[in-house]
Amino acid sequence: MGSSGCGTATKRFRPHILMALTQLGYTFLYIITQDAFSQGLNPHLYVTYRNLASFFVMLPFAYFLERYFYCAFHSLNLTVSLSPNMYFASLRYTSPTFVASMVNTIASMTFIIAVVTRMEKLDVTSRRGAAKVVGTVASLGGAMIMSLYKGQAIRRLWGALLSIPGTTVHEDWVKGPILTIASCFAWAVWYVMQASTLKRYPAQLSLTTWMSFFGGAQSAVYTAFIEPKPQAWIIGFDINFWAIIYGGIVISGLVTFVQLWCTEKKGPVFVTMFNPLCTVLVALTAYALLGQDLYTGRYWKLSQILLRDYANSLIILM
Repeated sequence: MGSSGCGTATKRFRPHILMALTQLGYTFLYIITQDAFSQGLNPHLYVTYRNLASFFVMLPFAYFLERYFYCAFHSLNLTVSLSPNMYFASLRYTSPTFVASMVNTIASMTFIIAVVTRMEKLDVTSRRGAAKVVGTVASLGGAMIMSLYKGQAIRRLWGALLSIPGTTVHEDWVKGPILTIASCFAWAVWYVMQASTLKRYPAQLSLTTWMSFFGGAQSAVYTAFIEPKPQAWIIGFDINFWAIIYGGIVISGLVTFVQLWCTEKKGPVFVTMFNPLCTVLVALTAYALLGQDLYTGRYWKLSQILLRDYANSLIILM
């Protein structure tokens, strides 16, 4: 009786646990890519190699476990390459904490797009519908506070535990936020499109594989224009190599597969609602390990995120 109830609860909360783990994976991604970019890795080259690495790793699993390749053409869209290229380019002009915070707007954008395309029903008279509306407004408002107000720096209790050599961010608070917002919008469109595709082709492994292939091919064409020299495409066996391997296997491969699986089970809005957890993890990691400043404005933003998503989670789990 007890084991049966435990198994039922585990099955019920499996999407929630998996999505929380994906945010932990994204947290490590921010740290390792910041290190790689600070040492000269081109973000567009990174996206190209990362997607191709994911393609070659996921292809055998997709072929032997699904062989569902009719969905390949439905993976051919520009959001596959536009979103990560703009996203990681913006990381060079801002900071991991800022970019992770702006990712919170994806949930709001996804919800709005899903309502407009009638994939999501909006009923403000129900607790679930009211929570989604309040969460959307809070997400957009919190992101605005994060980007426009810093406040005073919180006093550090210890120095940086990890040192990343050469971590100098070429701040551009016009170009950086524009790229971040544009990438978030493309990301939101991607979530909605994949939810529609999964209804016709419930093949997460095949979708992950073909998205990696088309994303890498599209990014390679663009990167060839901005990096025409063959020497620029050579990657040494250093942090750049490991950033590509981690991003390709863990993020573009495993995490994308998990997100697609959860999207099929719970919908695109559910998946994007876990993004704020990554903001908290990145901010605390950057503050505790890398010695980056944490401002009072961001502190209140993190508190707002925790309260909002805790309330929303309670309502969604009912």
